[in-house]
Amino acid sequence: MTDARATIIEPSSGWRALDVAELWRYRELLYFLAWRDVKVRYKQAALGIAWAVIQPVAATLVFALIFGRFAGLPSDGSPYVLFAFIGVLCWTYFANAVAAAGTSLVANTHLVSKVYFPRLLVPLSAAAPGLIDLLVGLVLLLGLVAYFGVPLSGRIVLIPFFLAVGAIAAVAVGIWLAALDVRYRDVRYVVPFLLQVWMFGTPVVYSSSLLPEAVRPFYSLNPMVGVIDGCRWAILGGDNPPTSIVVSFVAVLLIFVSGVFYFHRVERSFADVI
Repeated sequence: MTDARATIIEPSSGWRALDVAELWRYRELLYFLAWRDVKVRYKQAALGIAWAVIQPVAATLVFALIFGRFAGLPSDGSPYVLFAFIGVLCWTYFANAVAAAGTSLVANTHLVSKVYFPRLLVPLSAAAPGLIDLLVGLVLLLGLVAYFGVPLSGRIVLIPFFLAVGAIAAVAVGIWLAALDVRYRDVRYVVPFLLQVWMFGTPVVYSSSLLPEAVRPFYSLNPMVGVIDGCRWAILGGDNPPTSIVVSFVAVLLIFVSGVFYFHRVERSFADVI
């Protein structure tokens, strides 16, 4: 007799929906989706991976001219170009990852509506390609550090941690937006405006020290505040670690946990409404 086996797929509920083991079993699909996005991004692009450098460099030069020279914003005693480039590099990855992840489910309608796999893989894979641009930008950042003669200390080893928190923050926000985008297609129009406003609420071109001490804990609820402050502290130095790191890290965890919970709560209806 033939051993016929069937796998019954049922919607899960509560925190059982976050099946890490299942995500691991589909890791090859995650890699495929991420690599597909990488190839699409640079397909027929004359400059290819150079765009990973051009975008943050161009933004840094504009900010250095307007905010550093004309507006005279302080940079905590560091070269403003280097100060701004760290903020731009972190923000560029975050903004691009959020924008890609936020519309990823609708962009992959043909997969979501016809094939079973953990839907959480879609926003995860959309946020992954930007890591390549981030790594290229880090190489340029090290070049700028050497050019300006900024001495590095042992705290430089914390850079991967801060960048990982930034990546989790991008995924967390992207998960929320992706789930909302399936039901409310207005999300794709809101995201660009949201990110533009969000950038000016983040210390990309200015220092968090400009804000009053009493406001900083609330300001640090912005998850990217701690990421950028942490990266600047690890590279440019400072007496004590910014307190924004702890507050922002807690905010990232709350956004991620609530995002995953909401995502799996509405996931069962994706195929019907997408």
